[in-house]
Amino acid sequence: MDHKQEDPDRLSVVAWIRSGWKGIVPIGVAAAVALVIGGGVDFAHSYGDPRDREEERSAKPAADQDRAAPRYVVGVRGSGEALVVRDVHSGRDVGLPVAAPTDKRFQRVASVDDRSFVVAVDPEGGAARATGEAARVTFQRLRLGKDGGVEELVPLARAAIPGASAPWSDLAVAPDGDSIAYVTYRPGARPRLDVVSARTGQRKTWASKTPGRVGSLSWSGSTLSFVWSPTRKVGGKTVRQFRTLDTSTAAPGNLQASKALFKLPEGSAGTAVMNRDGRTVVLGLAQGGQLSLQAYALPAGRPGKVLWKRKAAGGTVSRLDADHTGDHLLITTQDGTLYPEGADPVPAKDLLDATW
Repeated sequence: MDHKQEDPDRLSVVAWIRSGWKGIVPIGVAAAVALVIGGGVDFAHSYGDPRDREEERSAKPAADQDRAAPRYVVGVRGSGEALVVRDVHSGRDVGLPVAAPTDKRFQRVASVDDRSFVVAVDPEGGAARATGEAARVTFQRLRLGKDGGVEELVPLARAAIPGASAPWSDLAVAPDGDSIAYVTYRPGARPRLDVVSARTGQRKTWASKTPGRVGSLSWSGSTLSFVWSPTRKVGGKTVRQFRTLDTSTAAPGNLQASKALFKLPEGSAGTAVMNRDGRTVVLGLAQGGQLSLQAYALPAGRPGKVLWKRKAAGGTVSRLDADHTGDHLLITTQDGTLYPEGADPVPAKDLLDATW
């Protein structure tokens, strides 16, 4: 990775964010704050001269200027029995829920491109055992129409991994739309990370012998980043690490093949999204009744600009995600509401997982 990177403090926040991200939301999705960059709303408006921002906007291609935040959130309802599409402007569901296949449960959902998503699917209860089959996670592709209605939900026939989902499982799809990363857990809370090709079904696996959690998956090219949260505490505290794994060169096997870049600061619950160019990461923080997003330069994790902050009565940033363009972020907190930028709060207590 390049050590001679620019300081995020010297970059326009809008230009810096536009250089890339990726996105999804976790289990127990509660509240999400949509951070809209460009296309009308700049959440970093308090950092700089408005005339500078207008000059920057005028210099951008029209296609970049017109990219609006997603209007629809796709969520996994209840215990995974259905998918719903929710309009963030009205707070209402679009059409009827899409039921899970017979003897299956939806688990996680991640965005792929405009109006396209990948959904992880598990056998329901003892369905796999009853048929004598080993448990495995499969995947389906969901496509929405321009009006948010579901156009199709089809299996990715070649993409499957052994194991079953857990409350801490995570899903992320690479920008190429082919590489699907998914985390399952073996006995003893030992995580296993699989990367499978949607096109060919070829799979690579990295597993940890140490109990812990692997979360906040995000992609930069073939490099997958994640937050490692060990079960063992030090001085009564969980010491979390931001790590990266080059899935194209790292030999499958031990998850220790990943690189530990830096320890997450106080106030982080383990939420992070790596920039698409792999040079910066944004962390979600909660301290003193305030939620915030802050940039950190990679690889050393040097603190940069505070991009966004909001007073919050308790709760933590439980998830941080980006849409398929990388321009629009979602913060997930724990009060059961979606807070899209420029729109009224949207109830989301019924959603197990969600993304846009």
